[in-house]
Amino acid sequence: MLQLGDTAPDFEAQTTEGLLRFHEWMGSSWAVLFSHPKDFTPVCTTELGTVARLKPEFDRRDVKVIGLSVDPIEDHHAWIGDIAETQGYALNFPLIADADRSISRLYGMIHPRASDTLTVRSVYVIGPDRKLKLSLTYPASTGRNFAELLRSIDSLKLTAEHSVATPADWQVGEDVIIVPSVTDEQAREKFPDGWTTVKPYLRVVPQPGSRPEKDDCGGG
Repeated sequence: MLQLGDTAPDFEAQTTEGLLRFHEWMGSSWAVLFSHPKDFTPVCTTELGTVARLKPEFDRRDVKVIGLSVDPIEDHHAWIGDIAETQGYALNFPLIADADRSISRLYGMIHPRASDTLTVRSVYVIGPDRKLKLSLTYPASTGRNFAELLRSIDSLKLTAEHSVATPADWQVGEDVIIVPSVTDEQAREKFPDGWTTVKPYLRVVPQPGSRPEKDDCGGG
């Protein structure tokens, strides 16, 4: 199983936007790879429409999104029309055809006790360094909350850029926590305006950087 900090495996795949090689497609961006159990299924249809609607939010964060389903490319292209018709948003990102399940197995998306042929709803957030930063696993019956995924990406990027962590239920613009690996001496350089020490291990500071525009997540 792929674990946090592991290098996300590279692969070549046929997608609704043509043949691509994953690492090359990522470039210097972050990426979200998320799987779907099967084409022409109700929950997947709503998820793909939601991601299409939220794609400007992913773009604003320099995050590329790519889906995967274990059906052939012909089915994907037929399904696209249903997604646009029922969700009001046309697919605007690539959807991988993984009919032989080679990518699904490479990433551990198939959980045999749930199904030995279909993927669970896996999510992988991958940094520009190709390392896995976050993974989520939902059962086939539960649609994902993409507003939460965007919130998590905001947290991950703050950690990468500013050495801070985010507390429970954090939202963009709220106070954050200086990570324990940063000493007080280092913190004085990083946060010259100071911070609030609740406990020696709990140092609270205003979120670094400007606050992004409010997300149009609509509950994800």
